[in-house]
Amino acid sequence: MSETEPGVLARVRLGHEERVVALLRERGALSRAELGALSGLSRSTLSDIAGALVARGAVVVTTPESAGRKRPPGRPAELLTLNPDTGQAIGLDFGHRRVHVAVANAAQEVIGTAALGYARTTSWQRRLEIACGLVDSLRTGLGPLHGIGVGVTGPLGRTAEQTRRVTALTDALGERFGVPVAVDNNTRLAALAEMVRGAGKGFSDVVYARLSEGVGGGIVVSGRLLRGAGGGAGEIGHIPVDPAGAPCSCGGRGCLETVASVPAVVSAAGAADLPGALEALEAGEASAVAAFDRAGRALGFALASVCNTVSPARIVVGGEVAVPRVLAAAEAALAVHLPPAQRLPAHPAALGDEVGALGALALVAHDSPLLIGYPGGTGRGEDES
Repeated sequence: MSETEPGVLARVRLGHEERVVALLRERGALSRAELGALSGLSRSTLSDIAGALVARGAVVVTTPESAGRKRPPGRPAELLTLNPDTGQAIGLDFGHRRVHVAVANAAQEVIGTAALGYARTTSWQRRLEIACGLVDSLRTGLGPLHGIGVGVTGPLGRTAEQTRRVTALTDALGERFGVPVAVDNNTRLAALAEMVRGAGKGFSDVVYARLSEGVGGGIVVSGRLLRGAGGGAGEIGHIPVDPAGAPCSCGGRGCLETVASVPAVVSAAGAADLPGALEALEAGEASAVAAFDRAGRALGFALASVCNTVSPARIVVGGEVAVPRVLAAAEAALAVHLPPAQRLPAHPAALGDEVGALGALALVAHDSPLLIGYPGGTGRGEDES
């Protein structure tokens, strides 16, 4: 045996441990069989790694019932999960008019949520004060903090002003709590949350669209959030669906957002607001039916473009406009524009208003150094594009 071999083996073992911890962080409690399939580790290697992590207190054994899962038929199955007592993470979602906060333990079990509104003109300093107050109220008596994930509206880092805003936010939170801070667009984080906890759970390749005041989205590929150059990935709302359509706020023309956003649907339906448009749709008024059908067809056309590019296993659609008639029209368009083998239904999003904060929690699990804070762990961060 060469002198360097023990060091090489130690690094290989650490890599295996990091892989197991990463999977438990990202997916929650898993059986040994599930860990083996996801990690690619042999049964004997996984048994050795899992045993060592349990012995160090980084991982604990639990039951399906305790993990919120159904017990499989046959003999009782054990699940492995991160030790929830090793620390907490915070997820913050700064919307235009409200901040949502979620706190989870190391096993990614949510142990508290809160929200508070503010005026759209509220300064970022004041928004931070509100968020920190909510965090303090939720973390009373809890253990060490590992990291903070933050969702914000709009693109990240495309302009100097956006970069300054994100830097100021991460610096302020890092100084206040003394832990790493990760920031991303809150609609992309919603995609991550739906993949981890919602309608996309159990799937590693998910396309998510949200039809709200604007239209946004997120793409998860092989369990990783796709960000792209400059953090611009997932802008589904600006896929052109009608080259001769209405001008869009992005400077383009005929984008999905000009057809499927709340303002676009309300205007096309001839209503005063979205509740009025939905009432008109329920009553079968022609203008409302046409508006929602058009939004659904355009959504399906745009999603087909994305699906033909990234080949997801699951499509999830959220937001106020994502009513059953819109999803049905989208599925009909997807059937036209996708090859038969790739056709997928459009599933309604499962998570509510807290989806951005839950996605921010998932961001901590995906972006933070893997073994920092775990007994015996050293930690190496993973670079993720």
